[in-house]
Amino acid sequence: MKKKKNLEKVAAPNARAMVEDVIKCRWTLTVIDLIYRGINRPGAMVRAVEGLTTKVLNERLNKLQRYGVLERVVFPEKPPRVEYQFTEFGAKFLKIIDAINELQNDIEASTPSVPDRA
Repeated sequence: MKKKKNLEKVAAPNARAMVEDVIKCRWTLTVIDLIYRGINRPGAMVRAVEGLTTKVLNERLNKLQRYGVLERVVFPEKPPRVEYQFTEFGAKFLKIIDAINELQNDIEASTPSVPDRA
């Protein structure tokens, strides 16, 4: 009689939980937007946004890597150059960001502007 192997099933990631975890930090969308706009080197990201620290940036980049949204590319140069880019899954994740941006544009278009009082 053959023994059955006790295979542990790995649960697929929960998309809602992932999106909530990624978006709950105020800097995550900023980091995603920077990379989307082509600012993909950590030093350039920190210089591009006032208030974004190296520590927070590294935490956001690591989390986005763990979820498979970003991949880290290390170039064999001296000094080493590191860039981040979207994975295939990350490109799909950008659809969520595009929907958020579209919603914001709709809100801005439907909100009457208040004239300045001088």
